[in-house]
Amino acid sequence: MNNELAGKVAIVTGAGQGVGRGIATALAKRGAKLALVGRTLSKVEEVAADLGPDAAAFQCDIKDGDAITATAAAVAERFSGIDILVNNAQEVPLGPLLKVTDDAFQAGFESGPLATMRFMKACYPHMVARGGGTIINLASSAAVRWDMTNYGAYAAVKQAIRSLTRAAAAEWGIDNIRALTIAPHAKSPGLKHWIETNPEEAEAFFRTIPLRRVGECEEDIGNAVAALCGSDLSYLTGATIPLDGGQANFD
Repeated sequence: MNNELAGKVAIVTGAGQGVGRGIATALAKRGAKLALVGRTLSKVEEVAADLGPDAAAFQCDIKDGDAITATAAAVAERFSGIDILVNNAQEVPLGPLLKVTDDAFQAGFESGPLATMRFMKACYPHMVARGGGTIINLASSAAVRWDMTNYGAYAAVKQAIRSLTRAAAAEWGIDNIRALTIAPHAKSPGLKHWIETNPEEAEAFFRTIPLRRVGECEEDIGNAVAALCGSDLSYLTGATIPLDGGQANFD
């Protein structure tokens, strides 16, 4: 791996497993210093130990606005700045509309668009002080499914994140801050379990993906995020990048 991101400081939320861990690992392999944020401290501490001395673990409940502000400040103090923010952590409200409770829907918004906006605002002054930065927010191709059964509440949450990303790109471009959304399919622990326990359904799902597979958390999703944070793609902002093997159509 190259060291293109050497000297950059990256926050990754939900970094204790799955996509978050894959993204953090890919960024670290390119020289970035990692602030690994998670609700369960032991999980992010384990990842920090694997990534080495340039990684540190931070416990944060992303539904707590004060905790987000404090975490951003602690990261900036620990690493002398913030250059990259990856908003990955999210509670997911799934199920038919008649079954999704108000509490589950509200938790989806608090952990999704509200937490995303809070983290972006908390990191903004630190990025400005560094001369710019890159924000990567996670959305989902569930928002563009032709059949929204069981995905309506989740899609609503993720579409709100896309709108916030576009606004940040438009408003903060003058500060050399880029904002992008990715919509990945990846082998998170939950999806891996579903594939293993539902092989026939999984095979049918794979057939809806042109590349016929679900992405690897580091190799496919993490490496793509690292590339988006690099100088070769520095003119790209405000877009949604579907890292899903060609399944979704965001046109």
